[in-house]
Amino acid sequence: MIPPEPPTPGAQRQGWLERRRDKVRAEIERNRRGEYTVPTWVLALALALIVGAWAALVIFA
Repeated sequence: MIPPEPPTPGAQRQGWLERRRDKVRAEIERNRRGEYTVPTWVLALALALIVGAWAALVIFA
């Protein structure tokens, strides 16, 4: 019985690269269909900036 050949680093990297490309391609397709959602941390940051600007306006005016 012949043992299987160990995977070469190039083949493993190609597999990783292909999976990454597929994930990116799928995300772009979802976004084009209108399934895009803004991450929660972006919304929280925007809210914090708006409230902070409003508070600064009230305090320093």
